[in-house]
Parts: sequence; C-alpha cells; structure tokens
Amino acid sequence: MTREKFLYWAAAQDQRYEFDGFQPVAMTDGTRNHSQIAENIYFALRSMQRETGCIPFGPDAGVTTIGNAVRYPDALVTCTKAPGTDRVVPGVVVVFEVLSPTSGRTDRIEKLREYQAVSPIRRYVILEHTSVGLTDHSRLQGDDPWIAAALTDGDVLRMPGIGIEIPIAEFYEGTDISDARGAGERAGKAP
Repeated sequence: MTREKFLYWAAAQDQRYEFDGFQPVAMTDGTRNHSQIAENIYFALRSMQRETGCIPFGPDAGVTTIGNAVRYPDALVTCTKAPGTDRVVPGVVVVFEVLSPTSGRTDRIEKLREYQAVSPIRRYVILEHTSVGLTDHSRLQGDDPWIAAALTDGDVLRMPGIGIEIPIAEFYEGTDISDARGAGERAGKAP
C-alpha cells in the first residue's frame, strides 16, 4: 500500500490507523488519563501560537516519517503554513506522544527512530501515563543525535525554538495521577 492509498483508505474507516510504511496498523484506545494529558498538551501549546506563528495540532494531524510511514502523535507543532485540506502536516518541529499500556516499545524505539530521521523535527517528547514525568529528546539541527533529558514534577519543559515553557505538572492537571499526588501532599506524605 502506498502512503496516498493509505490516507484515502484511512479517511473512510471507523477506527483510527497509522501507516508503518507497508500496511495500516490499528491504533489502541487510550485511557481517560491519556486523553486528559493529550488535551493539556494541546491547551498549553495554544498559547504560543499568537506569539510565534507556529501552530499546534492534535491527534488527528498526521506526520510523514521514514519509508512514507504516517504517524498520528497526540500533539505536534509546525511553523510551516500549508493548505487546510492537507492530510499530513509539513515542517513538523515538535512531536508529543503520551504512552499507553501497549505503546511503550513503539513510542520509545520505533517512533524515536522514525522521528529522528525527519530533519525538521527538533524535539520528541514522550509523556508517561502512570506517573508525572516525561522524556524530552531534542537536537539543535536535523543531523544531530537526540539528547535525552528526563523531567518530572517541579521541572519545566523549555522549548526556546517555539518560544514556550511549560511546567511538567501542567500536563497532568485533571488526571487521577495528579489527584493522587495532591492527596498525598495534603496528608503530609511524600509523593
């Protein structure tokens, strides 16, 4: 199957799919926490649009990776203008993935390699779904290797390339992960 055939085929399906470069791959259903974290990412990114001209997109926006694979991350950012009818977003500079119980290997290994092969992508952020924390993979230029940094509650994700800083705790607001942490602090217990 070609990427173009996949995009046409996927638009007619009831279930969501990604394209691994050869065939459609069904996307797993997320949890309530996963959905809330993804919503929080998008909400935090919306504030940057006014100042930078960069645009955030949610999980319905695709990005083409190596081998014409098409991935649908939980959020992405582009600073490239394109027609609203495009099915994939060009010039993606930041990609966000929220882990799910079954996506860890794919997100941490396969997608990491795929996103690294796309030179405009400068940052790939993988958010945990069972605890407050993320791994930020970044690079200065397209051929540079990723530099990974683990961030957790109390840290701030600084993305000067798109002019935004987001406290890590903000990504987890409204989840039972942050609720459980807050309850422990109120009871005087360590998180």
